Amino acid sequence: MQTVADRPEAPTAIRTDLGAIFVSLELSRSTWLITSLSPGGGEKMSKHVVRGGDVAGLLERFAQLREKTRARTGKVFSFVVIQEAGLDGFWIDRVLQNEGIESHVVDPASIATSRRRRRAKTDRIDGEALVRALLAYKRGEPRVCAMVKAPTPEEEDRRRLCRERKVLIAERVRHVNRVKGLLFSQGISGYEPLRRDRRERLVTLQTGDGRLLPDHLKAQVRRELDRLELLLEQIKAVEAERDVLLAAQQAPAAMLLDIKGIGPEFAAILWSEGLFRHFDNRRQVASYAGLAPTPWQSGSVDREQGVSKAGNPRLRTTLIQLAWLWLRHQPQSALALWFEERVRRNGDRLKKTAIVALARKLLVALWKYVTAGVVIEGAVMKVA
Repeated sequence: MQTVADRPEAPTAIRTDLGAIFVSLELSRSTWLITSLSPGGGEKMSKHVVRGGDVAGLLERFAQLREKTRARTGKVFSFVVIQEAGLDGFWIDRVLQNEGIESHVVDPASIATSRRRRRAKTDRIDGEALVRALLAYKRGEPRVCAMVKAPTPEEEDRRRLCRERKVLIAERVRHVNRVKGLLFSQGISGYEPLRRDRRERLVTLQTGDGRLLPDHLKAQVRRELDRLELLLEQIKAVEAERDVLLAAQQAPAAMLLDIKGIGPEFAAILWSEGLFRHFDNRRQVASYAGLAPTPWQSGSVDREQGVSKAGNPRLRTTLIQLAWLWLRHQPQSALALWFEERVRRNGDRLKKTAIVALARKLLVALWKYVTAGVVIEGAVMKVA
């Protein structure tokens, strides 16, 4: 006979002996969904909607929740608010903190979800899940979620330069490729749009069948060159601002520039994207860059899945590039020798795997160098 597994008589209850009003915010461009769990209100979570960006309406709703809770319990409770890190950035978090409200920003990927193939997902469900995660976090449960440490407005603004330069470089590549593609369709190769004599050479170009460039094509290429030259000017302006910023940071960023193989762009990215933060240990440093290992162990299965890639992608990409350059500029350093030995043991295979491990070691070494002044073993410094 088929038997039915024993079921609990009732689902696990939510704690109702709360010491604060717990609120989650589900943010979108048009509406903000406020999900709250208040003392004296039982296990049911209340939900309210305000217009997106309406801070006054949000604070008014908070005041109403506090008044209702005071009427039920005779006490005045503080708020604990949680929201997901996303498109809205950190300005709402700063507004709440300026109002004296305890606010938390959570990494949405760190909240556990059902592993069913198809699962319901709505703002209502997500809002309740955020409140439950906040309750568990405040109870001190480990690894229930990962809260984001919000940067200060100055720190957030400081990293704009490197990010803008990356966007401008990508646009420059697209314009260069477009010019080359237009000319290649006419049998012309070898034209370099980044050369200073690009406009003079454009006049003398001939198609593969011996004709001068058609007028409309020549006009289109000139307009592409106009946009390209504007980009080149903007890149120079951004790089000048970056150099001024590096000089203003003095000790930490200047220390990175002293190492052979690290230029202004790498130093600015390393400092503004990661090394300006406080880390307690090397594991936190590697985890922030998404270079932490992710083992998979279950029963007799024990394998490594590679790095987590859950951290800062800009910092991780830069470190991979820097690791390859480190082998060229610092071949006698302890890290480069470790890489060569590891690759040799594997029969000159798995270089890409080893370079990721080198990037992780290099990040930790640079962190120790910037924060504690520990010089990387065997590293060559630039001559003043």
